[in-house]
Amino acid sequence: MNEKIRCSWPTDNKLMIKYHDKEWGKPVHDDKKLFEFLLLEGFQAGLSWSTILNKRENFRKAFDNFDFYKIVKYNKRKINSLMQDAGIIRNKLKIESAIRNAKAFLEVRKEFGTFNKYIWGFVKGKPIINKRKSLKDLPTSTKLSDKISKDLKNRGFKFVGSTIIYAHMQATGMVNDHTTNCFRYKEITGFK
Repeated sequence: MNEKIRCSWPTDNKLMIKYHDKEWGKPVHDDKKLFEFLLLEGFQAGLSWSTILNKRENFRKAFDNFDFYKIVKYNKRKINSLMQDAGIIRNKLKIESAIRNAKAFLEVRKEFGTFNKYIWGFVKGKPIINKRKSLKDLPTSTKLSDKISKDLKNRGFKFVGSTIIYAHMQATGMVNDHTTNCFRYKEITGFK
């Protein structure tokens, strides 16, 4: 049997493998999906990505399918309800930041037309194709993620530090950090 060679970080976790094989590093241009990743990356701060993936469907349900138009209207009662939801990360600061970020997200859309146009503008609309040979070669942040993080913070976003933003860039395909031996590197870049 011909086993696929992939990045080493998913290990043998089936959910992580599925995420790696189908989503991670694939360019995302849909505002709703970009917001979903921004919300999930914010909740991931200080935790493992597998923890978030295991709770992703619970987050989807709790946060109205990541509908930023609905999330901006969340009130104290909704926040209290979310704080009781054992299916998500019950951190009040992170919950409040999700609401704040939805508001800031809508402001960016108002200014740029779409969040996609804004965020992808930092890479001139094209993914940065890295040539990482192993997991240890992957940075946790870059000068570009520092710049994007600073700009987002200036626009009122919370839980958008440089490490979180670099993870967001990796997840949404703004950077291709699949290792060069990974089958997804070739699929995403089109390189042979």
